[in-house]
This record gives sequence, structure tokens and C-alpha cells, in this order.
Amino acid sequence: MEQQRASDAAARKSAYGRAGYAVIGVLGVLLWWLSARHPGRLPFWLPWDFSPLEYLATVLVLLWFCLGLVAMPAGERPPIWRRIAFVIGLAAIYVVLQTHYDYLAQHMFFLNRVQHVVMHHLGPFLIALGGAGATLRRGMPGWARRIASCRAVVATIGALQRPWLAAFLFVGLIYVWLVPAIHFRAMIDWRLYAVMNWSMVLDGVLFWCLMLDPRPKPPARISYGARAALAVGVMFPQIALGAAITMSQSDLYPYYDLCGRLFPAVSALEDQHIGGIVIWIPPAMMSVIGLLLVVNAVRLHEEVTSETDRNGAALEGLAHSWTGR
Repeated sequence: MEQQRASDAAARKSAYGRAGYAVIGVLGVLLWWLSARHPGRLPFWLPWDFSPLEYLATVLVLLWFCLGLVAMPAGERPPIWRRIAFVIGLAAIYVVLQTHYDYLAQHMFFLNRVQHVVMHHLGPFLIALGGAGATLRRGMPGWARRIASCRAVVATIGALQRPWLAAFLFVGLIYVWLVPAIHFRAMIDWRLYAVMNWSMVLDGVLFWCLMLDPRPKPPARISYGARAALAVGVMFPQIALGAAITMSQSDLYPYYDLCGRLFPAVSALEDQHIGGIVIWIPPAMMSVIGLLLVVNAVRLHEEVTSETDRNGAALEGLAHSWTGR
């Protein structure tokens, strides 16, 4: 019976996979053509500047997640709230990168900051909360699983998720891309702009997956205490940066005046001050939420450990009474 169920699940996964790849291919070509030929006619929710890599990175991950759910026995699937969190996180990143919101973010500083909060904090946070690693591995084709599990990739992820380096990169990338000269260059050079966006998303996913792993160490990479320290450690540098930009009385980011602001009624300093608040408050709140989730994971782990100890003691007592020893 179990073999038959596994065989049926594999057949469904294969059939859904072929259909999914076909839809992704046709839709990708259509979006590319529309973006290249008729950009002015596209509605807000379609790409303003279509990126095949960003498109494929999101829709393939979503497809593999769905195929993984199909291939997994019902009892092994993640809870529904984790599935919803994962899909919303992936969708949020797609929306700020592959809709006309990307155009808005290139013409107002505070909207650019909202975009980065979604790419670096909210989206990756929800993806990590989804705990979809096992599901994705089930849904990936063999070549993707081999790449994900190869020694070089595993070693690189392990190095990047060392606590001190993870915290340094998480905060450091925000600072680097907000250095006025670097930010100006990134906004006018599409290649550097893509590097900026990819670095924010990938670093956010790596950091929050490290932070929100509910398991104890091992198998988690770091202890609960280290995770709590990370949450607090990355909070204050972001607060300091946001406060400095908010309180600045000079226009640090003239790019937005040169390219033309979408809302002329919002002055350069007002735009900058709102953007500073976006850097200041939402990331700090995300760190607090992350810290609370770590504390809750500790509580749940202690409850499970206590229950296991009680059951073990009860079984030992039963064994003693049975043997008379």
C-alpha cells in the first residue's frame, strides 16, 4: 500500500512538473515580449523591466515547493500556516522586483527603502518562517538537488552563516548600499543595481533561516543564545543608520532629484527623512519579532524535553515494577 502511494505521488509530481515547466516557459516568453515591445501598456502588476533571472528564481522555487508538497506524505507536510508564510514571503519579493513597483522605487528614496525592507527583511523572514527546506528538496529535479548539496555550496553557506559573519553581512550590506556615492552608482548602472538587489535577497534569506531555525543545536547551526544575540546585535546599527539619515539636513541622495521624483510635493529632505524612518523602525521591529520567536522556540524545546523526561521516568518506573527490581 505504501509503495503504491509513493508511486502515485511520484507520477503526480512528474505530470504536474511537466505542466508547470511548460507554463513557466510560455509565461516567461510572453512577459519578456510584452515588456520589450509594449512596456507602456502593461498594468501595474506586470513587470516594468522584465528580468528573466528574477522571474525564474521566484517561479521555479514556487513550483518546486508545490511539487514537494505533492510528493510528501500528508503527515510530513509543513503546517498550513508555514506554507502560507513561505508563499507570501516569496510573492512579496516578486512584487517589489517584478512589477511596476520597481519603477516607483527608482524614483522615490523612501519607496526604495520600503523595497529593500521587503527584500532583506519581510520577504526572507516569511520564507525562513515557512521552513520549506525539506519540501523544496522533494520538489527539486535531480540536477538542482545535486547543486544544492554539493560540497562547495554547503561549505559556502556554512561560512556565510557563521554568527559573526552573518551579523556583519546583514548590517554591512545595508550600510554599503546606502553610502551616497555607491547608492548613486547602483541606481544608474543596471548591472550594479541587479547585484544590489540579489545581494539583499540572498543575504536576507541566509540570515533569517539561521535566526528562525526552531531546532536546538545540533542539528541547528547555532544555539538559541547565539540567535538571540544576533537579533539584538543587528538591531542597533540599523537604528543608528536610520536615525542619522532621518536627522540629516543635507540631501544625501541627489539621484532622485536628477531622475525626477514621482511626488513633486515631497521635497528631497522630506523624502530622505521618511526613508530614514523606514530604515529605523520596521527593521528594528523585525529584530524584536525574531527575538520573540527565538524565546518561544526555547520554551517549546524545554516543554518537549520536560515531557520526554517525564515519559522516560514513567517508563523506567514501569520497567522496575515489571521486573521487581
